[in-house]
Amino acid sequence: MAIVIVRLLRFAAFITCAIVIASFMVFAVGQTKTASGGQQAALANGTATASASSPTSGVAAPAPKSGLHRVIDEASERLTSPFNGIAPASSSEWLDRIVKLLLALAVYGFALGFVARWFKVRA
Repeated sequence: MAIVIVRLLRFAAFITCAIVIASFMVFAVGQTKTASGGQQAALANGTATASASSPTSGVAAPAPKSGLHRVIDEASERLTSPFNGIAPASSSEWLDRIVKLLLALAVYGFALGFVARWFKVRA
């Protein structure tokens, strides 16, 4: 019975970490594509950088999310929602996502792995 619990805990840790990492990777790729498009538009308009007074000038609207992308984001949001009060209130979406990623990996990866090892030793 303990072996089943250990395997379930390890599987849960792996899946939750994979979901959170996949969501962060999709976010990072989307942000870099948007930034690249914004820089290309700024260069095409003859300005080297986007204007500080209008940070959205030349930045393309975010592309609609695919079904898989939406499912991954929703699952990641549910998994990281317990950390909303812990993560520092910041205007940077990057900082918010990185802090939530690290907290999720610590709790779901390390803590569930620790509990699984504890069950294995006790059995």
